[in-house]
Amino acid sequence: ESCAAISRPKGVMKKPDKHCRPTILFPLRQSTVHTSPVRLAIPEDIEGWLALAKEVEHLFGPMAEVPEFKDALAKVIADKQAFASPRGSSPLANSILGGIVVSKETNSIEWLVVSASARGLGIGGQLLEAALNRLDSARPIAVQTFAPSVPEGLAARRLYQKFGFEDRENMGLNPAGIDTVLMVKSPCSQVG
Repeated sequence: ESCAAISRPKGVMKKPDKHCRPTILFPLRQSTVHTSPVRLAIPEDIEGWLALAKEVEHLFGPMAEVPEFKDALAKVIADKQAFASPRGSSPLANSILGGIVVSKETNSIEWLVVSASARGLGIGGQLLEAALNRLDSARPIAVQTFAPSVPEGLAARRLYQKFGFEDRENMGLNPAGIDTVLMVKSPCSQVG
Protein backbone atom coordinates (compact mmCIF):
# COMPACT_ATOMS: atom_id res chain seq x y z
CA GLU A 1 0.00 0.00 0.00
CA SER A 2 1.32 3.41 -0.92
CA CYS A 3 1.40 6.30 1.53
CA ALA A 4 -0.48 8.42 -0.99
CA ALA A 5 -4.04 7.71 0.00
CA ILE A 6 -5.58 9.14 -3.16
CA SER A 7 -8.16 6.37 -3.50
CA ARG A 8 -9.41 6.65 0.07
CA PRO A 9 -12.84 8.19 0.72
CA LYS A 10 -13.10 11.94 1.22
CA GLY A 11 -11.42 13.14 4.41
CA VAL A 12 -9.96 9.74 5.33
CA MET A 13 -6.46 9.85 6.70
CA LYS A 14 -3.94 7.05 6.41
CA LYS A 15 -2.86 5.78 9.80
CA PRO A 16 0.62 7.05 10.63
CA ASP A 17 3.43 4.64 11.19
CA LYS A 18 7.02 5.19 12.25
CA HIS A 19 8.15 5.74 8.64
CA CYS A 20 5.34 7.71 7.07
CA ARG A 21 3.61 10.82 8.28
CA PRO A 22 -0.15 10.84 7.69
CA THR A 23 -1.37 12.38 4.49
CA ILE A 24 -4.81 13.92 4.16
CA LEU A 25 -5.99 14.38 0.61
CA PHE A 26 -8.79 16.77 -0.17
CA PRO A 27 -10.56 15.94 -3.42
CA LEU A 28 -11.35 18.69 -5.89
CA ARG A 29 -14.95 19.58 -6.65
CA GLN A 30 -16.35 16.87 -8.91
CA SER A 31 -17.11 19.35 -11.69
CA THR A 32 -13.43 20.26 -12.04
CA VAL A 33 -11.77 16.85 -11.89
CA HIS A 34 -10.16 15.63 -15.10
CA THR A 35 -11.47 12.17 -15.98
CA SER A 36 -9.20 10.94 -18.79
CA PRO A 37 -7.09 8.11 -17.46
CA VAL A 38 -3.39 8.55 -16.86
CA ARG A 39 -1.53 5.95 -18.87
CA LEU A 40 2.01 5.00 -19.77
CA ALA A 41 3.36 7.42 -22.34
CA ILE A 42 3.69 6.11 -25.89
CA PRO A 43 6.05 7.17 -28.70
CA GLU A 44 3.19 9.00 -30.44
CA ASP A 45 3.07 11.35 -27.41
CA ILE A 46 6.51 12.88 -28.06
CA GLU A 47 5.18 15.88 -30.00
CA GLY A 48 2.71 16.54 -27.16
CA TRP A 49 5.55 16.36 -24.63
CA LEU A 50 7.60 18.81 -26.70
CA ALA A 51 4.64 21.22 -26.83
CA LEU A 52 4.42 21.04 -23.02
CA ALA A 53 8.18 21.61 -22.77
CA LYS A 54 7.84 24.81 -24.83
CA GLU A 55 5.17 26.05 -22.40
CA VAL A 56 7.48 25.75 -19.40
CA GLU A 57 10.96 26.48 -20.77
CA HIS A 58 10.94 29.84 -19.00
CA LEU A 59 10.86 27.86 -15.73
CA PHE A 60 13.19 24.97 -16.61
CA GLY A 61 15.49 26.14 -19.38
CA PRO A 62 15.75 25.06 -23.02
CA MET A 63 14.25 21.65 -23.82
CA ALA A 64 11.93 21.44 -26.84
CA GLU A 65 14.57 22.31 -29.47
CA VAL A 66 17.40 20.37 -27.78
CA PRO A 67 17.98 17.05 -29.60
CA GLU A 68 19.30 15.38 -26.42
CA PHE A 69 16.06 16.22 -24.62
CA LYS A 70 13.97 14.58 -27.36
CA ASP A 71 16.27 11.53 -27.31
CA ALA A 72 16.03 11.27 -23.51
CA LEU A 73 12.26 11.59 -23.72
CA ALA A 74 12.07 8.78 -26.29
CA LYS A 75 14.21 6.62 -24.00
CA VAL A 76 12.10 7.11 -20.85
CA ILE A 77 8.97 6.39 -22.87
CA ALA A 78 10.51 3.19 -24.27
CA ASP A 79 11.64 2.22 -20.76
CA LYS A 80 8.09 2.75 -19.40
CA GLN A 81 9.27 5.49 -17.06
CA ALA A 82 6.83 8.17 -18.27
CA PHE A 83 3.10 8.68 -17.82
CA ALA A 84 0.78 10.95 -19.78
CA SER A 85 -2.68 12.41 -19.38
CA PRO A 86 -4.16 12.47 -22.90
CA ARG A 87 -6.27 15.35 -24.16
CA GLY A 88 -9.82 14.38 -25.04
CA SER A 89 -11.53 11.04 -24.88
CA SER A 90 -9.04 9.04 -26.91
CA PRO A 91 -6.42 7.38 -24.69
CA LEU A 92 -4.13 7.26 -27.75
CA ALA A 93 -4.29 10.98 -28.54
CA ASN A 94 -0.86 12.45 -29.26
CA SER A 95 -1.84 15.71 -27.61
CA ILE A 96 -1.38 15.47 -23.86
CA LEU A 97 -2.47 17.67 -20.97
CA GLY A 98 0.35 16.63 -18.70
CA GLY A 99 3.11 14.16 -18.09
CA ILE A 100 5.47 12.84 -15.46
CA VAL A 101 8.83 11.09 -15.77
CA VAL A 102 10.28 8.86 -13.06
CA SER A 103 13.57 7.10 -12.47
CA LYS A 104 13.22 3.70 -10.83
CA GLU A 105 17.01 3.60 -10.51
CA THR A 106 17.20 6.73 -8.34
CA ASN A 107 13.62 6.35 -7.04
CA SER A 108 12.83 9.89 -8.05
CA ILE A 109 10.47 12.07 -10.01
CA GLU A 110 12.46 13.62 -12.83
CA TRP A 111 9.88 15.94 -14.38
CA LEU A 112 6.21 16.81 -13.85
CA VAL A 113 4.44 19.12 -16.27
CA VAL A 114 0.80 20.11 -16.74
CA SER A 115 -0.38 22.40 -19.52
CA ALA A 116 -1.34 25.88 -18.34
CA SER A 117 -4.79 25.32 -19.88
CA ALA A 118 -5.35 22.22 -17.73
CA ARG A 119 -4.06 23.32 -14.33
CA GLY A 120 -6.47 23.02 -11.43
CA LEU A 121 -8.24 19.97 -12.89
CA GLY A 122 -6.50 17.36 -10.73
CA ILE A 123 -4.19 16.15 -13.50
CA GLY A 124 -1.00 16.79 -11.50
CA GLY A 125 -2.32 14.67 -8.63
CA GLN A 126 -3.32 11.84 -10.98
CA LEU A 127 0.11 11.88 -12.62
CA LEU A 128 1.90 12.00 -9.27
CA GLU A 129 -0.17 9.09 -7.98
CA ALA A 130 0.78 7.01 -11.06
CA ALA A 131 4.44 7.89 -10.54
CA LEU A 132 4.40 7.00 -6.85
CA ASN A 133 2.78 3.66 -7.67
CA ARG A 134 5.70 2.95 -10.05
CA LEU A 135 8.38 3.88 -7.50
CA ASP A 136 9.50 1.99 -4.37
CA SER A 137 7.62 3.41 -1.36
CA ALA A 138 9.94 1.50 1.01
CA ARG A 139 12.75 3.86 -0.08
CA PRO A 140 12.86 7.66 0.03
CA ILE A 141 11.39 9.26 -3.11
CA ALA A 142 12.98 12.52 -4.23
CA VAL A 143 12.10 15.38 -6.54
CA GLN A 144 13.97 18.58 -7.36
CA THR A 145 11.41 21.36 -7.55
CA PHE A 146 10.93 25.06 -7.02
CA ALA A 147 12.11 26.73 -3.82
CA PRO A 148 9.42 28.27 -1.56
CA SER A 149 10.43 31.74 -2.79
CA VAL A 150 9.36 31.02 -6.40
CA PRO A 151 5.72 32.12 -6.92
CA GLU A 152 5.35 30.12 -10.16
CA GLY A 153 6.21 26.94 -8.24
CA LEU A 154 3.79 27.24 -5.34
CA ALA A 155 1.13 24.96 -6.86
CA ALA A 156 3.71 22.25 -7.58
CA ARG A 157 5.09 22.54 -4.06
CA ARG A 158 1.60 22.24 -2.54
CA LEU A 159 0.95 19.14 -4.63
CA TYR A 160 4.18 17.47 -3.49
CA GLN A 161 3.47 18.44 0.13
CA LYS A 162 -0.03 16.98 -0.14
CA PHE A 163 1.59 13.66 -1.06
CA GLY A 164 4.00 13.80 1.91
CA PHE A 165 7.10 15.40 0.38
CA GLU A 166 9.17 17.75 2.58
CA ASP A 167 12.01 20.14 1.80
CA ARG A 168 15.43 18.59 2.44
CA GLU A 169 18.08 20.81 0.90
CA ASN A 170 18.75 23.76 -1.36
CA MET A 171 19.73 22.62 -4.86
CA GLY A 172 20.71 26.00 -6.31
CA LEU A 173 19.62 27.42 -9.63
CA ASN A 174 18.19 25.34 -12.47
CA PRO A 175 19.14 26.04 -16.13
CA ALA A 176 16.50 28.80 -16.28
CA GLY A 177 18.12 30.53 -13.28
CA ILE A 178 15.30 29.61 -10.87
CA ASP A 179 16.01 28.59 -7.29
CA THR A 180 15.26 24.93 -6.51
CA VAL A 181 15.14 22.56 -3.56
CA LEU A 182 15.18 18.82 -3.07
CA MET A 183 11.93 17.51 -1.63
CA VAL A 184 11.80 13.97 -0.24
CA LYS A 185 8.95 11.64 0.65
CA SER A 186 10.03 9.43 3.53
CA PRO A 187 9.80 5.65 3.14
CA CYS A 188 6.55 3.94 4.05
CA SER A 189 6.63 0.66 5.87
CA GLN A 190 4.72 -2.05 4.06
CA VAL A 191 1.59 -3.27 5.83
CA GLY A 192 0.67 -6.94 5.78
